[in-house]
Amino acid sequence: MVDICIFPIPECVTFPGTVFPLHVFEPRYRAMIQHCLDNQLPVAICHTRKMIHAAPVYQSSTEALQSNQATYQPFEIFSAGRCELVRSLPDGRLYLNVHLRQRYRMVAEKQTLPYRVFECEPFQDIEPDENEQNLNRELQDKIVHRLQALAFRHPELEVGFAPDEWLAKDVHTFSFQLFGLVSFGADLQQEILEMNSIHQRLQRALELLNSIDY
Repeated sequence: MVDICIFPIPECVTFPGTVFPLHVFEPRYRAMIQHCLDNQLPVAICHTRKMIHAAPVYQSSTEALQSNQATYQPFEIFSAGRCELVRSLPDGRLYLNVHLRQRYRMVAEKQTLPYRVFECEPFQDIEPDENEQNLNRELQDKIVHRLQALAFRHPELEVGFAPDEWLAKDVHTFSFQLFGLVSFGADLQQEILEMNSIHQRLQRALELLNSIDY
């Protein structure tokens, strides 16, 4: 089990193997990030189901750390990793990169205030057999070629996309990092994040890419 601090962002789904830039300004989350930096604890960047509590409009920093703020119900499966501090400003704001390494599933809430901490377990894929491994390689090749075709019509996809590099990635890494390159909306991305099969993720990705009009 691992203790993970939760940074909920509505409509934001992150995947292992990606880096998420984060600007932290709310007092309780500045305290949370500092705690994570000091203790080398992972942070989860996760999509939310709904807002369950709205923040008070007027309050001091002390009040903000001692009472419930805008509270969102996070999805139970998310990606998490260590924070890298990029810059801190005189007013206390922090700029960070969160290096997302692994998926986790919530098991139990350990802390609610001033920020939420959950005890979590790794969420792993089912190991593919040899036949499925071969099929996954074929899917990877089809996805890369589909991205090449889309990039020809949509130049914004060319940023960070080098076909040979993407083909050289192992399929497990590819099946996650792909979704740092293209996005299909938070709810679909969450559905894909919760799949415990490389084959399922690649099949779904190809279906979605094929549905995009040139």
